[in-house]
Amino acid sequence: MKVLLLEDVYNLGYAGDVKKVANGYGRNFLLPQGFATLATPAALAQVETIREEAKAKREVLNAEMSVVAEKIKDLELLFPARAGETGKLYGSVTTQMIADKLQEEAGVKLRKRQIHSQPLRQLGLHTIGVRLTVDMIPEISVVVYREGENPDNYKIAAEELAALAQDAVEETQAVEAPADEEAVDEAEEVTSETEEVEAAEAEVPSEEKPVAEDESVEDETEAEPETE
Repeated sequence: MKVLLLEDVYNLGYAGDVKKVANGYGRNFLLPQGFATLATPAALAQVETIREEAKAKREVLNAEMSVVAEKIKDLELLFPARAGETGKLYGSVTTQMIADKLQEEAGVKLRKRQIHSQPLRQLGLHTIGVRLTVDMIPEISVVVYREGENPDNYKIAAEELAALAQDAVEETQAVEAPADEEAVDEAEEVTSETEEVEAAEAEVPSEEKPVAEDESVEDETEAEPETE
């Protein structure tokens, strides 16, 4: 079905956009929640008004949420957990747990669906987006560490892994760069040789130029006239 968005919908569009969506998604979520209406001619006539009102509302909301974004963007949440030898948790850190921790640490009340993450089931440092508005998704750090251990060790390990990954990227670029330069040099050499051959041929007088093997040479002896 085709719907006209009345509100900004993350991963779908802004208010005033016309979108084609699955019937179930439209009937079960967008329409009953008031996020959209059927894209009828009467509704489409209101597109510009909807867009202007939504833009003004979006600017106010972004201004309000920018304060929250500054408060949480460098936030680090710690979760002690029990885990096996491979680092897999006996359970998980859910998005609701992260939302609750955000409220506890920063006084920011959010819904779990605003936490852009799957349940965390592994020890380590995780970077997670927090959707405050459609346009504003600051990131926070979540450290899931083994009970009784120092969480800083996990941060250090993550930094070391990131450094190793960066070194690997730089080494790959260093190896590829000379290969590319060699290809350019070879191409320039071939071009230069071709130009030299063409220049040399141009200097040879036309009568001295060799005749190609596949060219036929006319017989200079005139054919004798046939006698009756």
